[in-house]
Formats: sequence, structure tokens, C-alpha cells
Amino acid sequence: MFEDRDTYVIGVDFGTLSGRAVVVRVRDGAELAGAVSPYAHAVVERTLPATGEQLPPDWALQMPGDWVEVLRTAVPAALAASGVAPEDVIAIGTDFTACTVLPTTTDGTPLSDLPELRDRPHAYPKLWKHHAAQPHADRINALAEESGESWLARYGGRISSEWEFAKALQVLEEDPEVYAATERWVEAADWIIWQLCGVYVRNACTAGYKGIYQDGHYPSREYLAALNPGFADFVADKLEHPIGQLGDRAGGLTAQAAAWTGLPEGITVAVGNVDAHVTAPAAQATEPGQLLAVMGTSTCHVMPSDALADVPGMCGVVEGGIVPGLYGYEAGQSAVGDIFGWFVEFGVPAAYRDAAAAQGIGLHEHLTELAAAQEVGEHGLVALDWQGGNRSVLVDAELSGVIVGQTLATRPEDTYRALLESTAFGTRTIIEAFEGSGVPVTEFVVAGGLLKNAFLMQVYADVCRRPLSVIDSQQGPALGSAIYAAVAAGAYPDVTTAARAMGKVRRGVYVPDEQRADAYDALYAEYRQLHDHFGRGGNDVLHRLRAIRRAAVARAGHPGAADAYDVETTSSALPEEQPA
Repeated sequence: MFEDRDTYVIGVDFGTLSGRAVVVRVRDGAELAGAVSPYAHAVVERTLPATGEQLPPDWALQMPGDWVEVLRTAVPAALAASGVAPEDVIAIGTDFTACTVLPTTTDGTPLSDLPELRDRPHAYPKLWKHHAAQPHADRINALAEESGESWLARYGGRISSEWEFAKALQVLEEDPEVYAATERWVEAADWIIWQLCGVYVRNACTAGYKGIYQDGHYPSREYLAALNPGFADFVADKLEHPIGQLGDRAGGLTAQAAAWTGLPEGITVAVGNVDAHVTAPAAQATEPGQLLAVMGTSTCHVMPSDALADVPGMCGVVEGGIVPGLYGYEAGQSAVGDIFGWFVEFGVPAAYRDAAAAQGIGLHEHLTELAAAQEVGEHGLVALDWQGGNRSVLVDAELSGVIVGQTLATRPEDTYRALLESTAFGTRTIIEAFEGSGVPVTEFVVAGGLLKNAFLMQVYADVCRRPLSVIDSQQGPALGSAIYAAVAAGAYPDVTTAARAMGKVRRGVYVPDEQRADAYDALYAEYRQLHDHFGRGGNDVLHRLRAIRRAAVARAGHPGAADAYDVETTSSALPEEQPA
């Protein structure tokens, strides 16, 4: 399996605010060095950089040049810091947030790079957290249910506004000229591979989870035509392309990409992947029933299983979507760390900031210490974790956050703890949906930047009444990408074997306390009542408030004004490891 000398692989993780590269030894997964390259434009939510045009609410765009800059800077920096000779690197693998998707020409040029289209917002990549296509997703779901489309059940009964078809339909109906100019509708996960090896191949992960590709087929032409006659040939003309399996070789590194990265021309470039799914082998969570929660600004839950079932509210079940030979399930929470960051930014008085500064700690740490001193339920609050909408199990980006029980005695640490707990309740809801559908969860594993908050991890163990295992790496997605790269280069026969050698996990680090777990059961019961009341049609007030907000923004004539209430959590507030 191995040569006499050590060989190495590079894993590159493209997150929401930055990209990071890690140099990994093939024989044991040792991480020798890493480097981070922040995106110069971060998330484009308020104004279009080329023109200063204000963007409407719920838009989130990115700049392709920021991604290429990661290859130019982070990869060479990580390689230099590692001391590894370039000729000892045998492969590079990458992962991306998803669904981040962009329109391109036939040769892969982003439409946003064309001078004649730089002033058109729809010409730019739409980040995973672009939720402005919700009305289009609603129509996709309603028609699919009405016409009995068999693929709908594979996605828990609803397609998300974050995914490929809803975003493409939005482009068609809001800017037909950009849609007509779109020759390829490309996942960023595949576009970056295209730049590395000169070959466009759609990866099985995003095609299945974000592109409604099931059992070898996309939605039919007839179905798409019923949505909009101009959408009938979307698959044939703009989407359909050869699909590469995870762990396969996409091609060899081009001369241009070799110059960018400092790596040898021709080395293996692995098929692209998604940040959460690629983390599974890094955390040794590749066996049936091992549920991995990748926790950052949002949380993505992925789990291999040997059982195929329709699980309500899941983001999809895809054969080979995580590891070949097993069904891969995905669920998620649209905002987790983003919720904590929003509250710290806007909900805490100056006195708390001063107290944190006096102790030489961050505001998150200060609030966590205060919250941890409380008994379960002492704050008298329960919250719904929907400040960024609900991905699972309701699949509704139009929902918004709720906090119940506030009084004049409520303090910031009370609300902060209730928000932490709300995200744990959301995860328990997802676990119960799996098990209620006959898909058992045998182990709960956590990865991502929020691992650094030990109190939060203990809350999850208590709320979910399960031991928590944790990844033993601070760069889970990048390590996972490196593992897939090793498989693509032929260093291991399959992903599971590579994960056992290169992955890192600590089992059962957090164990539930029975007394706290019993107390949380009572709070969780209240959460579920609120969850169903506001999320399942008991009361439509959250949707009505969204409509009122949009109407007010339109009357004001400032389409970007509503974004003033949104927060893009920065790396200074939270660890920047974003699942999507």
C-alpha cells in the first residue's frame, strides 16, 4: 500500500468566509501544517461590489476569484509550513459549502466575470444561505406533490430554497437574459475541481442531495415544463453532465493550477465533495448508524445507513452520498453558531462586554460561564432555533426565531442559554425523526468549530440523552478531503479503510447526566409544542410577519434595508468552519 518514503495529500476546505488548506501524511493522517485564506469579499449580502447596487432581502452571493485566491495563497503557505517536498504530494482533494451554485459558459467562465454581465446580480454565485428562491421552492414542492413525483419522498417531502433547481428557476424568472446566457449551472464544489484539473465532472454528493438526482434520473422534462415552459430543458441544456463517485479521480493537476499551488503538475485531483459529508471519514463516522453533526454557523447532520427509508424533513437520502455502498442521509439546521453570534452582536449590553474584557475573555465565553452556573430551566425560557429558517424537519426558510417566557427579570445569560438549548432541541428533533422512520442512530459524533464550547457539548449530550464522541481534529472537512484524495490516488482501496487509518475521533467524551436529562425532557416537551404550533400550520404568524416585512421594505423603496437586521457572523466571533 505504501512506498518506502512517506507520501502526502492536500485537503482544501472552502467555507463560508474563508478557505483553508491542510497537508496530511497518508499513512496515518497526521496533519503537518495548515493555512487559511479569508475571502476578500466574504459574503455579498447588501450591495453588489461591481456597482454598489443594493440587494433584496435573503440574498447571499460570492465572488469566484476569492476561491481561486485560496489555491494561490493557502495551499503554498501550508506546503511551505509543513516542510514537505512538493514531489512527495500525490493528490489534492477539496470540499465546498453546498448548495453554492453558479452560472458559467461552456468553458467554465463564471458569468459574473463577463464585462457585460458584471452588473447583473443573478450572474454571480449564489451561496448556500441565499434564501430568496423560497417562492420558487414552494412551487417546486406543490407541483411535485400534486403530480406524485416519486423523488419527493427521498427529500423528506420538500425541496429547499437553497438547492439547485429553486435557485435556477429564480434566475429564469427574474433575469431571463442571464438564464439564457447560462451554458452550465455548476456547483462550486465541481467548479473548483474544474479549475484544478481542467475537467468538469459533477460529484455524486451534490448531484444527489442538491440536484434531485435519484436512481439515475433528474426530474422529467414534463415536470419542469409545468413549472415554467422556459424551464423544460434546464436539465438537458444546463445541468446534466457525467457524475463522478466520491473517492474517484477527476483528473490530473493542470500546469496553471500547479503554478497556483506549487504542487507537481499531473498529480491526482479527487472528485469534489461537500464540507459536512467529507468530514465523516475524518471523524471515523462511516459505519451504518453513526450520525455526524458538523457544527459551525449552521449544522449539517450526515449519517450512513444500510436501510432505505423515507424520513420526513430530511435534506435527502442518496445511495453512495457519503461512502460508497451505503445510503447517505442528510439533515440540518440552517443557523446555529449564527444564532449565538447574532445575539452576542445585538442582544448584550455594554456592561457585559466590559466584564468580559476585564477577565481577558471573549463575550461568548463570558456568557457561557454565566449560563453554565444555572440549573436546567432556571431561566424560565424556551426558544425555537429558527432565526435562519428551519432546514429539518420542517424545511421552511420562511420561519423565524421565537423566545417564550421572558420577563423583566430575564438577563442576557438567560436568553443565551435558551438559544444554546434550542439548537440542541432541534438536533434531538432530527434524531427522533430518523429513529421514528426506522433508521437507527447508533452513535452521535460531533465535529466543527463549536466543539470548543464544552458546556454546549454537554447540553447536547443531556438533551439528546446520548454520549457524544468528538472528532480529534480542528480541520475536519480539510482532513476529510485529504482522505478522499488518498483514496483517489490509490493509497487505500476504499474510504472506510482510509478513515480507519487517517481519521481521528475520541469516543464518548461527553456523557449525559440523568438528572439534567430528565429536566430537559420537560423543556423539550414545550419546545415540541411550540415547534408544531408555529411550524406545522397551527399558527401562521411567522409567515405573515415575513410578508409584512417585505411589503414594508418595498414601500420604503430600499430593497437592501432589511439586511440591516441580518448578521454575517465573522471569524472573530465564531470559529469559521461552516457546514451547509
